Amino acid sequence: MLEVRGVDARYGDAQALWDVALDVAAAETVCIVGPNGAGKTTLVQTIAGLHPAAAGTITIEGVDIARLPGHHVCDHGVATVPEGRRVFGHMTVRDNLLLGAYRRAARAVHRETEARVYELFPRLRERATQHAGSLSGGEQQMLAIGRALMALPRLLLLDEPSLGLAPVVVDEVFDALKAVTASGVGVLLVEQDVERALTASSRGYLLIEGRIVAAGTTAELRDTAEVRQRVLGM
Repeated sequence: MLEVRGVDARYGDAQALWDVALDVAAAETVCIVGPNGAGKTTLVQTIAGLHPAAAGTITIEGVDIARLPGHHVCDHGVATVPEGRRVFGHMTVRDNLLLGAYRRAARAVHRETEARVYELFPRLRERATQHAGSLSGGEQQMLAIGRALMALPRLLLLDEPSLGLAPVVVDEVFDALKAVTASGVGVLLVEQDVERALTASSRGYLLIEGRIVAAGTTAELRDTAEVRQRVLGM
């Protein structure tokens, strides 16, 4: 479904990504792991159309989206849950969710999609009329994921979903992600908790200094010297 080939990204004269290649299939969770500053967030933003690719192709089901702005990338079935959640705190939970359904196809079935989000995250139903800013960090993360799902994505990009959350809440979030993948959505996961990322994914890529230096099943990645030394600190 997602194919990234030869992607470079820059911040002015500073190159952040070098010749990146990766794939994500439908109904598959793939993780990107690496040390801080490796370029993981830049990679997510580049795929999402939030940062320009300096070279290479990013295709969704054969359509190259590498030069499209973010709102057109969403039209091709890509939704992003950014690092830090970024919900609209002055708006209600339900209004935050409805913002995610701005695509014409998503608007047409927003009630059905909203009901499915509430099935994944029952607490959001309980807090539907509360301001998002009054939610706990875990509830805001659930809301950010739910808002992305309202767009009916075929590919979900997740950047550090466990950041700042209690372990029991992280368990709830990752349980919901299993259901998302089971529904046929492909998930590209960037996660600071490397063990959890490897456990939640079927395959992964190791990104160091903007380059993919290892790839394989998560079992294979866990046993590579680069992951053990550079990421797990073993």
